[in-house]
Amino acid sequence: MTRTYILPNGSGAAAILAAGIGSFALAVLAFAGDKSVAVKSSLVFYKPTGPLSGVTTTAILIWLFAWGVLEWRWGKKTVAAARVITVALVLLGLSLLLTFPPIVDLL
Repeated sequence: MTRTYILPNGSGAAAILAAGIGSFALAVLAFAGDKSVAVKSSLVFYKPTGPLSGVTTTAILIWLFAWGVLEWRWGKKTVAAARVITVALVLLGLSLLLTFPPIVDLL
C-alpha cells in the first residue's frame, strides 16, 4: 500500500500572486503619476528622482504587504495553483498594457 503525500503549495502561490499584485500596483501608480499632477507631486519621496521614488517605494510596500498577508493565510495550505497563476498572469498582462506607451496615451 502506498501513501500519497500532498505538499502544501500555499507559500509558492502567495509569492506568485503577490508578484502579480506588486507589478500591477507599480503600473497603476506609474499611470496615475503620469495622468494626475496631484498624484505625481504626492509620489515625490526623493527630489532628485522625482515621482519614480514614490512609485517604486509604494509598489514595493504593496508587494511586501500582499505577500505577507497571503503567506499568513495560505502558508500551510494547498490552494488552487492554476487559478492563482491565472490571476497573477492577468495582473502581469494588465501591468504591461498600462506601461506600454501607445495604450497609456489612449487612456
